[in-house]
Amino acid sequence: MAIKDQPKPPRSRQIGNILLLLSGLFLLASIFLPSFLGPQIPRVPYSLFVHQVQDSEVARVSFGQSEILYQLKGEADQPGIVLATTPILDLGLPKLLEEKGVEFAAVPPPRGNWFTGLLGWVVPPLIFVAIWQFFVSRGAGGGPQGALSIGKSKAKVYVEGESAKITFADVAGVEEAKTELVEIVEFLKTPERFTAIGARIPKGVLLVGPPGTGKTLLAKAVAGEAGVPFFSISGSEFVELFVGVGSARVRDLFEQAKKQAPCIIFIDELDAIGKSRSSNAFYGGNDEREQTLNQLLTEMDGFAAGNTTVIVLAATNRPETLDPALLRPGRFDRQVLVDRPDLSGREAILNIHAQKVKLGPDIDLKAIATRTPGFAGADLANLVNEAALLAARNRRETVAQADFAEAIERVVAGLEKKSRVMNEKEKKIVAYHEVGHALVGFLTATSGKVEKISIIPRGMAALGYTLQLPTEDRFLMNEQELRGQIATLLGGRSAEEIIFGSITTGAANDLQRATDLAERMVTTYGMSKVLGPLAYEKGGQAQFLNDGMGNPRRQVSEQTANAIDREVKEIVETAHQQALDILNENRDLLESISMKLLETEVIEGEKLNDLLAQVRHAS
Repeated sequence: MAIKDQPKPPRSRQIGNILLLLSGLFLLASIFLPSFLGPQIPRVPYSLFVHQVQDSEVARVSFGQSEILYQLKGEADQPGIVLATTPILDLGLPKLLEEKGVEFAAVPPPRGNWFTGLLGWVVPPLIFVAIWQFFVSRGAGGGPQGALSIGKSKAKVYVEGESAKITFADVAGVEEAKTELVEIVEFLKTPERFTAIGARIPKGVLLVGPPGTGKTLLAKAVAGEAGVPFFSISGSEFVELFVGVGSARVRDLFEQAKKQAPCIIFIDELDAIGKSRSSNAFYGGNDEREQTLNQLLTEMDGFAAGNTTVIVLAATNRPETLDPALLRPGRFDRQVLVDRPDLSGREAILNIHAQKVKLGPDIDLKAIATRTPGFAGADLANLVNEAALLAARNRRETVAQADFAEAIERVVAGLEKKSRVMNEKEKKIVAYHEVGHALVGFLTATSGKVEKISIIPRGMAALGYTLQLPTEDRFLMNEQELRGQIATLLGGRSAEEIIFGSITTGAANDLQRATDLAERMVTTYGMSKVLGPLAYEKGGQAQFLNDGMGNPRRQVSEQTANAIDREVKEIVETAHQQALDILNENRDLLESISMKLLETEVIEGEKLNDLLAQVRHAS
């Protein structure tokens, strides 16, 4: 797909450019041409003029408002030269001229200055008009049509071309979404096959999914496969300070699309203009955004009249915030989920991006895909690029498997901070802390495997880390597995208690994550015998009502809130005791692995597996 050529500038802009050129020519003429129209009269200081009068060298004087012209006495029959000076308020000058016998009168009209006078009348208006046209054409709306362009659509138009053409072959990991969109492509290519039997293609298709999963790429692939014009715009580009501008741009966008039908309109980040109109019921709405949304609803209802084939694709990360009127049949009839890829999808995405880099013979993309659960398409593209950068930094000609391993750790845990030097006591605490995570995680995790233990600081705050990766993609977890995760998070703090008899601030993030997970077990997953199978959160967030004073309160009674707190505390304390029991049972192994970690700073691979194989279950 190639960007369509911009239209020729309108006549108003051409006139403005001509006026700007003429004003520049007149300005140059006013500076240089007067010197060619006649000799210039020399100007002298006023004091010299007075001395010449006193010395009886002046024959006659003419006064004017802006200058004094005077002629010196000549020799024989030759007239004297004419000089000019700036007039100064001097009440004694007439008397001095009379005493010296100098003739004086008013200044006659200047000769040869008609062009300068004409410029004085013509140039200022021309300059004003040209400057006004310049700023109006470029500042009001930023478009090529000046002030009138403020209501014009800012959509980028792509038309069929050989360069930068994206097809479904460039998209991987979202096979179900591609299958849904193949029907859209077929309708754009051969609409008669559908309309002949009375079928109606959906007017709108909403791509829903987390950031980085390839929603925009899918929309471009649809346009590339269908070979039709593609209008691309972000939802935020409709929103302006002035009420009514957004709705005008929506109208203009659909008018342009009708002229180039069949075509595709792609609106990225639809939630910027499509938020529910009832969300601001208590505080008032946004008139500009609501008018833009109303116009979009109207256009999606009426633009398909006749034989115009215009399909609207939109993408959003937050479908729950959209207005229900957008999602009803007849507007966005179909919602396509673009989710994070599974294991085979990640491998397919890595294959696409790996074609752009030189891979070494030891590369195993399936192993890399196994170690990257939860990665979206954009994350995997960044991972390949990071691995290539690491290989280039180490001056290798190809990317090795070790580069990918390091790139995964950089994405997950952050950049290594070898310059962050810890003293021996802190280093020892971090070593026991990380080994505590590893021992508890080895016994309690059912779907993950401890891959690496390191006490090299990474990221902004991590002084060490334990890398635990799942062996397979999991979509459900039971209560035992969640309690095991909480025990693993508390394993580091428990190791500090056992070895040093005190705790440090290093477990702050672990405590936060453990508490959040326990609270979700109680309020979202219904994993509490006391509170029963009830959900006290909606959409992953606690329900809040407004008490009329702007202060939020949770929609549960005080007794229920206390019961939630007690249940969360019981889950965390039980997991804490489980971690203590495991580490007390394996204290010798905890100390031996920690000593080895202090020596090498990193333990991974077969060596780590052999050490963890000695872990005993708590009796």
